[in-house]
Amino acid sequence: MNMLKTSVGRLRLSGMIEGFSFLVLTMAAMPMKYIYGDPSWVKVVGQAHGLLWIIFVFTLIDAKSEKGWTIKQALVPFIASM
Repeated sequence: MNMLKTSVGRLRLSGMIEGFSFLVLTMAAMPMKYIYGDPSWVKVVGQAHGLLWIIFVFTLIDAKSEKGWTIKQALVPFIASM
């Protein structure tokens, strides 16, 4: 994969995966909990989403270091991920 060769590519990939996990959490796991009364999905998907967000933050730190971004430049994707 060409995307994995640069820190920004890894940041983009981790952002896409983390965003997808958020969609699974909100569109599948949360309805399973609140409509069908099964909270196990939220526990599993929520933990995976949290881990993927931490990976996103580490790849953001890596991209900031490699590209020489300022704190303000790095805060934009960080705040967007919240």
